[in-house]
Amino acid sequence: KQWYQRRVRGIELRKMLLLFSVFLAGASGHYTTYDWAAMPASVRNHGLGHAEDSCEQAPILSYHIHVLFWGNNNTERINSAFKLRNEFIKEFNLEDKECDIGAGDPALGHEMCAFEENDPHKPLHSGPFLTQQYSFFIPPHQMEEASIWLIQRRGVHDIFMHPNTGCEFHDHLKWSSVNGRAWPVDKSAFSCNHPGCNPHAH
Repeated sequence: KQWYQRRVRGIELRKMLLLFSVFLAGASGHYTTYDWAAMPASVRNHGLGHAEDSCEQAPILSYHIHVLFWGNNNTERINSAFKLRNEFIKEFNLEDKECDIGAGDPALGHEMCAFEENDPHKPLHSGPFLTQQYSFFIPPHQMEEASIWLIQRRGVHDIFMHPNTGCEFHDHLKWSSVNGRAWPVDKSAFSCNHPGCNPHAH
């Protein structure tokens, strides 16, 4: 029985690694509420003419991993989510590595860091996510290790992962990957749509 259980776990882990090799290679599968193929070009381009065309092969400069969870008065979920955050920070030695970059900055070459968390007891005030969340900045060479660690320990929470190329629409709506529930994403929060773009530099 133990041999069989180990074999099943090994198969599942190999499946997960295969999925992540596809994601890290820039596969265009996504699990948001938006149908990219049916989206009008004017919407995809966010009024930026043909800028979207240059995004199709945009180089991936970094990644974000977001942990999404119910907030406000759901104390049990909040406590569980922040326990996971603290464990991730400890695992990857991020205790003194709070991100000093803007959330939309692709920041090529920046080290892994934890973005400052929002107060989950207060209403949402900005950003593309419609529920409470916190996030981590991940360099490409650490994405596989970090994402697998979180997915295997996420519990009741949801994981939203996306590359950072400067093309925010592609990054969040076309090239993203979800483990758990697929929450809606508010595309009106995006202002960058060309390779290397940093919304905080506008």
